[in-house]
Amino acid sequence: MDYHPWLPNLDYENEMIREIGVNSIDDLFKDIPEEIKLKRLLNVGYSKPLSEYEIYLRLLELENKNAKLRMPPFLGGGVCPHYVPEAVKFVISRSEFYTSYTPYQPEISQGLLQALFEYQSLMADLLEMEVVNSSMYEWGSALAEAVLMAYRINGKKKVVIPASINPYHKKVLETWTCGKEIKIKEIPYTNEGKINLEVAEKEIDEETSAVYIQQPNFFGIFETEIEEIVDLAKKKGAITIMGVNPLSLSLIKPPGEYDIDIAVGDGQELGLPLNFGGPYMGIFATKWDGKLVRQMPGRLVGLTTDSEGKRGYTLILQTREQFTRREKATSNITTNEALMAIANAVYISLLGKSGLRKLAEEIYRRSHYALLEFERKGVGKRKFNSDFFEEFTVSFPISYGKIHENLKARGIYGGLKISDKDAIFCVTEVHTKHMIDEMIDEAKKIVETS
Repeated sequence: MDYHPWLPNLDYENEMIREIGVNSIDDLFKDIPEEIKLKRLLNVGYSKPLSEYEIYLRLLELENKNAKLRMPPFLGGGVCPHYVPEAVKFVISRSEFYTSYTPYQPEISQGLLQALFEYQSLMADLLEMEVVNSSMYEWGSALAEAVLMAYRINGKKKVVIPASINPYHKKVLETWTCGKEIKIKEIPYTNEGKINLEVAEKEIDEETSAVYIQQPNFFGIFETEIEEIVDLAKKKGAITIMGVNPLSLSLIKPPGEYDIDIAVGDGQELGLPLNFGGPYMGIFATKWDGKLVRQMPGRLVGLTTDSEGKRGYTLILQTREQFTRREKATSNITTNEALMAIANAVYISLLGKSGLRKLAEEIYRRSHYALLEFERKGVGKRKFNSDFFEEFTVSFPISYGKIHENLKARGIYGGLKISDKDAIFCVTEVHTKHMIDEMIDEAKKIVETS
């Protein structure tokens, strides 16, 4: 047998073939048509296994291709940079958490189960919702699961969403629901960037399964018609779903105060780094209603007592899950983001109620300062005259693509382009006044020389 760098077990091919009772390895792939089989080795790798040191050098080479930024990115769009305390990184790096699997056996998983129970409890307080799972993949899939959950409960196939929804979440929702033939109807936004209540009154009807609202919305704007939207939905028998930025809840009313049925969001804002796109952590919560709780996707950790009367933790309501109900399960999620949920719990515990509020207030001030500076220096102007949190939309006098590329050349990553002259910027506690001023001054030079 010829040596193959990527299939080391080929040395044992004959022995393995005899053991499973086939004539050759080709028999294992006989269902694949000959005309589409590759007749050569894949042109991948380096033609030989690399030593540990060679791999190290190669990784350094790849790392050096990354853009070198002089400050945290200002890229908006629902994922924002925050300072992650070292304590968060230390706790989730412990092997008890870092290497653990889904705790099906509570007798040997009490530590992990308790940590997840604490996450659920802290998130329930933040959202003012009674039941929180632990957890979903990220915001987009949590929203899709909420819509499918509403469909299972009422059997209706119309979902109403705002046009100001995060478009990335919308794409996930469309993908997950197309097989059920669920129809998605959008409510346009006004010149202020908020949901158009008049259109909502016409779109939300008896055929509506669920109504979704995002707070703040994709443009970072605070929606001010939530009570009215919720009232419309409840009158038509629709399930209400609210997507939230968890950090903003220190400043605004949480979903529970609106009597929302299902709340979703992303834990990225609570102690998770950008990390080249993930992993993040989907938040999923419901109010205390049997029909909702029974249809929840994901894992639920409950508090109980053991045979000796001592406090214990275990997974509960598992009859909803795929390993017991197969195709009748409430979700096809077979894992979760437990490590990220624990990071959220540590982060919330470290900051506490007052710390989260102070952080949110600081983010609010810095983001508003940045928008005012854009306008004061004549670089751009606000697109929507509405209050916002963390993210805001700027309209420029020239194509934003040109501004963005020139900022990158200067080691600054600007906002998220959403049209030729508009971009969403994100400003948080990691952006100092000096950084904000420098970014805007550089953008001003580009505008003035164009």
